[in-house]
Amino acid sequence: MDVSRTTFVDAPPEKVWALVSDLPGMGALSPEAKGGEWQDGATGPSVGATFKGRNQHGSKSWSTVSTVTASEPGRLFTFDVKAGPLSVSTWSYVLEPEGTGTRLTESWTDTRGAVLKKTGAIATGVKDRNEHNARGIDETLAAVKAAAEA
Repeated sequence: MDVSRTTFVDAPPEKVWALVSDLPGMGALSPEAKGGEWQDGATGPSVGATFKGRNQHGSKSWSTVSTVTASEPGRLFTFDVKAGPLSVSTWSYVLEPEGTGTRLTESWTDTRGAVLKKTGAIATGVKDRNEHNARGIDETLAAVKAAAEA
């Protein structure tokens, strides 16, 4: 299942991209993602770079390892998420210039198999991941918009 939401941000794409590709900073803008650290010598969002992400929902917390699959400053930031060797999801931020601002789309694609869907619901406390992520994306986009326009 895919979940995708779009908003207009009254700020240039480069400024918006700097926010969505900043792992520690996104921890303050997302209701579930609590930040991340670049791994294996990576220092920023380049294709092939990996990072350990931290997440929390209520009293549950967990980490994942992600690999950047697209990184075009001011245009696109995409990464694939894994839990151990298992594929979890793909997250993407698409930025399109619009007037003096940016049309920002955040998307989530569920890549979990049946077993990971069941165990993931127990580990994260989230039964309906699609609905949960739709709400989370709405909150994240609102926070990115507020930060970029401040």
